[in-house]
Amino acid sequence: MKGFGLAGGVLGAWALLALVAPWLALQSDVVDLPRILAGPFEAGGLGRDQLGRSVLARVVSGAQVSLLVGLVVVGVSAVVGLSVGLVAGYYGGWIDRLASRAIEVFLAFPGMLLAIGLAAVLGPGLENAILALSAMGWVGFARLARGQTLSLVEREHIQAARALGVGDFAVMRRHLLPLVAAPALVEASYGMAGAIVAEAGLSFLGLGIQPPAASWGSMIRDGVRYMLVAPHLVLAPGLALCAVVLAINLVGDRLRDRLYVRFTARRSR
Repeated sequence: MKGFGLAGGVLGAWALLALVAPWLALQSDVVDLPRILAGPFEAGGLGRDQLGRSVLARVVSGAQVSLLVGLVVVGVSAVVGLSVGLVAGYYGGWIDRLASRAIEVFLAFPGMLLAIGLAAVLGPGLENAILALSAMGWVGFARLARGQTLSLVEREHIQAARALGVGDFAVMRRHLLPLVAAPALVEASYGMAGAIVAEAGLSFLGLGIQPPAASWGSMIRDGVRYMLVAPHLVLAPGLALCAVVLAINLVGDRLRDRLYVRFTARRSR
């Protein structure tokens, strides 16, 4: 329980910091040449980077990017994936076979490799990175929703609703989606952690957000060459990334443990 509280506090601080950052006037792009590579004890905060910019301000700016990417990617992936999975599992037949083949094609490629390829084709930039990650992320939601729908569609209350003339869309929205929501919420927590790590990876490769905007991945890339003389350039964004992803995974584990009992009870009715 203590670990869950700490994880929730880290996530709350991360989200709050990202939301209030526009009003803090941190000036993450201001160059201060006399303080190039100054350490935390010399310049205060988290030190300065290779251009004399505030590492603390850039870490906060990177938090904005990671929060935006995580929310948008998970939101788009959940809407697309749940829609595809519900429709495929509910109707079955050729629709289910077509959706299954599409899911298998995407699963045949390593997720990160597919995102890198799409981002390289679309070009660097935050919008293209989000599009590439969303094209990768919907598959998990679709597979989850399809499997759950196949196991639920023959339940008595579903058959009763269909026998009473309730429309297919209403059945999926009122009777199937609430039962799929619990495991989908757990999937969303893990999906957000994966999206944040993937965005950092794309930015590290130069395919994500472009300079002078800050991203944790691009900060780590730029700081690697100064690792021996200014390790804070890598440690600050690296520790921030690790803390946020670990906290999200801990919260996801807690949600899985708590929601699984309720989900199992509701399915058994």
